[in-house]
Amino acid sequence: MAIGGNSLIRSPERSAFADQLATLAETCHHIANLVSRGCAVVITHGNGPQVGFLLLRSHLARNRLPEIPLDVCNALTQAEVGYMIQQVLGNELRKRGIDRPVVTVVTQVVVAEQDPAFHNPSKPVGPFYTKGEAAQLQRELGWTVQEDAGRGFRRMVASPVPREVVELAQIDWLLNSGAVVVACGGGGVPVVRRNGRLVGVAAVIDKDRVSALLATGLKAQRLVIATAVKQVYLNYGQRNQQPLGRVRVAQLERYLKAGQFPQGSMGPKIEAVLEFLKHGGTEAVITDPGHITSAVRGKTGTIITR
Repeated sequence: MAIGGNSLIRSPERSAFADQLATLAETCHHIANLVSRGCAVVITHGNGPQVGFLLLRSHLARNRLPEIPLDVCNALTQAEVGYMIQQVLGNELRKRGIDRPVVTVVTQVVVAEQDPAFHNPSKPVGPFYTKGEAAQLQRELGWTVQEDAGRGFRRMVASPVPREVVELAQIDWLLNSGAVVVACGGGGVPVVRRNGRLVGVAAVIDKDRVSALLATGLKAQRLVIATAVKQVYLNYGQRNQQPLGRVRVAQLERYLKAGQFPQGSMGPKIEAVLEFLKHGGTEAVITDPGHITSAVRGKTGTIITR
């Protein structure tokens, strides 16, 4: 179950910690429905807003405290969001009389040091800066800073392809012990192998891609991606937009090649689904948090099969 940022923060006005807990309740209600049906569930999640908040706090305190490295930001926010899910989902399960622990694993994900993404940082993270601030950060910290959508300058980081989930065996053990496991939050902490050691790197891994990798490694039957829309659409946002209900891999590949799913929105989710189904998965579901239960039952959402 890959849940997006909208499962925690739906608007800038509702971004406080208490608001995030309240927003998360709807998603956890549906996850509890799956657990009550006997499903073994692993949850991954986005952490973009939380990393952004942490980077902004770090920036504001930079003259008094050391800057927090990006890989550490990811680890900290994995624990933060994991705690929220543990609390909200745990309370929901106990309310139903279900005795299942919810456990968070702060997860490392190996990427290739030679990944081309490191030569073309393209993923914006953190707050907006003025042109003068951007130039200073580039000079002092060696960041790649570019203008983003005409609203100011932002730090750009690499988004490499995930290769290996380091704690896969431990996640599998927890799952088989009966736990609901929260893992690979925000795509996991990106690390590279150097001389037999794991070393954190400044990058952001796509959450849906690593969810597919984790699901494949765990031999999961179903991958559910919760996002901002009830279904995947062809010609999205146009007068002739068309919802996709049930679709097979071959059809979805044709739509992807035709440019129906942009990289900035639905593209990575579609690619993750295809990767999962090609490597042993049985079914994938894309829907919004409010329709998870009905989509898993085959009544709504977009359902992709081999």
